Amino acid sequence: MELLFLGTGAGIPSKQRNVSSLALIMPEYKGDTWLFDCGEATQHQILEHPVRLGKVSRIFITHLHGDHIYGLPGVLGSRSFQGAETPLTVYGPKGLRSFIEVAMQTSCTYLRYPLTIHEVEEGDTLKEGPFTVTVGKLDHGIPCFGYRLQEDEQPGALDIEKLKAEGIPPGPHYQEIKQGKTLTLPDGRVINGQDYIHPPKPGRILAILGDTRPTPSAEALAQHADVLVHESTYGAGQEGLATAHHHSTCVQAATVAKNANAKALILTHISSRFMEEDHAQLLKEAQTVFTAVQIAHDGFRYQL
Repeated sequence: MELLFLGTGAGIPSKQRNVSSLALIMPEYKGDTWLFDCGEATQHQILEHPVRLGKVSRIFITHLHGDHIYGLPGVLGSRSFQGAETPLTVYGPKGLRSFIEVAMQTSCTYLRYPLTIHEVEEGDTLKEGPFTVTVGKLDHGIPCFGYRLQEDEQPGALDIEKLKAEGIPPGPHYQEIKQGKTLTLPDGRVINGQDYIHPPKPGRILAILGDTRPTPSAEALAQHADVLVHESTYGAGQEGLATAHHHSTCVQAATVAKNANAKALILTHISSRFMEEDHAQLLKEAQTVFTAVQIAHDGFRYQL
């Protein structure tokens, strides 16, 4: 699976960055795709990247500021215009339902697919597809949430080397062995399939956060995450501005990752005050605290 960053800017679009949107694309789950936030022109960004609206089954909105939701009505409408009939669920703070319903009614947009709107609250735990999604409230100017996605434990793979070492040749019985069954081989041996399966593989953990000041909730959502996606609106030395505007610096984001024992950090929601030549400095500042960090740009892809 991979994260594809469709928009990585803060507040308003710039020539370098569109506003917030992120796709989680899951080939191992039949290409199921989830979106996180849906800022203005998200559907234009989708046209430039390998995201199919018909494969989008869930959209998670962190908060209701325009740079995170103004693209949502267009995406919902275009998904229908393209012929999608599979269900779609949209998650987000209270007020999301009225925003969507008013936009659809005012524009006379008919959706040919079932749409479910789920207004989340602090502490919600949702079983969604291959993930358990935990909702945590962040510290922003309006209600804003982060989402922790914990993948289900994956079954252990067949121990092919052990099978070969014991002279058990490939064949249809491998499927029964993989299922952990007890079976009799053609040579008369009776084996227990469980003895030839590697231990289960822990599921992956992703923490995808909305806009926020540093807060214990962010660290809780990111505990032992394989990847943490955190806003980085400001740079080192701009903590006063970050606090006043309910945002974080790159160093504060790195501190969250370090305290949470995350494996990797991706910085996004970059202010337009930072040009491309400034990115190396932002990265250097963050790496003084947490080394496994990258700065996303529009089109940036990260495989898990």
